Amino acid sequence: MILQPIPAALRRLLTGMACLALPALALADDGNAITPYRPSVSSPAQLPAEGQLEMELGGLRNSSGDARRDSLPYQFKLAFSKEWGVLLGGEAHVSARDIGVRESGIGDTNLVLKHAWVADDTNASGLEFGIKLPTAKDTLGSGKADYTLNLIESSDHGPLHVDINLNATRLGAIDPDTGRAQFGLSASFSMPLAEHWSATAELSGTHRHGVANSAQVLAAVSFSPSKRLTFDIGTARAQRPAPGSNLFFAGVVFPITQLW
Repeated sequence: MILQPIPAALRRLLTGMACLALPALALADDGNAITPYRPSVSSPAQLPAEGQLEMELGGLRNSSGDARRDSLPYQFKLAFSKEWGVLLGGEAHVSARDIGVRESGIGDTNLVLKHAWVADDTNASGLEFGIKLPTAKDTLGSGKADYTLNLIESSDHGPLHVDINLNATRLGAIDPDTGRAQFGLSASFSMPLAEHWSATAELSGTHRHGVANSAQVLAAVSFSPSKRLTFDIGTARAQRPAPGSNLFFAGVVFPITQLW
């Protein structure tokens, strides 16, 4: 994995995210704890606290050779009960450059309905049904809707937390002689490092007929000054398909309001 210096744009983004999250820090002990889904590809089975609207915001840089793609991913999370919740996310802005051609605009939007089965304090299962809405222009997205079913198993093994995701996606836009169904598998492992610090490592990949398999390894650290605020920063290397790409990301998770 190649570690890169923090781009100036992401340094400014980190400063902006810290300012946005200051109200959550000021109310550190007032309210329910957050349930971060960042920074890994895998989702945990657990839902946020019932009625608490949470926001996840970040910056992502993906570079491969001379091509570069910068984006501002976001996600809102809300649980209607202990078993049901909804997620709304996407990319608030995308800037892509390849061989001197630059495109920018909003990205696609993802809407997810989630169901959780919590067995006990250490084991939970989840099921997500999501649709990717093609809100980005064709040069920044596929221009078609995608549908995903995601199965989740989350468990604690002492200090180690594990999230395993197995999903299938029906792609709306495909090339000739390639499959429409894409299958993905990811496994995320996280554990505390100190009182306010934790680390995450993850392996993930996809398979689709007629297309080279993808494979990615991710590493990140998170800082939680309170139970209601978490910052993360990390890097990932997509080994496949060739020639591969390097990712750098940073983000924050905080509650917006308690709706009920």
